[in-house]
Amino acid sequence: MNTTVSSELHLRHIVTSEASRRVRTRLQYDPTDPYAVRATFHAEAEETIEWVFARDLLAEGLHRLTGIGDVSVWPSRSHGQGVMYVALRSPDGEALLEAPARALESFIKRTHAAVPPGTEHHHFDLDQELSHILAES
Repeated sequence: MNTTVSSELHLRHIVTSEASRRVRTRLQYDPTDPYAVRATFHAEAEETIEWVFARDLLAEGLHRLTGIGDVSVWPSRSHGQGVMYVALRSPDGEALLEAPARALESFIKRTHAAVPPGTEHHHFDLDQELSHILAES
């Protein structure tokens, strides 16, 4: 049985060193797309922004700086609490987000229970993905 894993949490969008705003965020992991985690950020004016992250990137980011290019993730502490920073870059701009490390760690553990690391290829339908890609061409 493929059960989707999801989590609702609030991140801090760090605007300046003195200012930040809360961003309601939904993380979702679907075992039929076992390498990816989808993050939906509910921004101002009911706008939603979706990013797709490698599950391994988020898991590794709990312990060390990881990522290159559009996404970087690293652990830190803020006000005595473990946090994880996520830096996002796109042609439309940049954002620095702070997430509670415990909530992300719990989410990642639940994804690992659904699809243990190293077994993703058993859940990935390569024929279906190729058919989908070729249909878009």
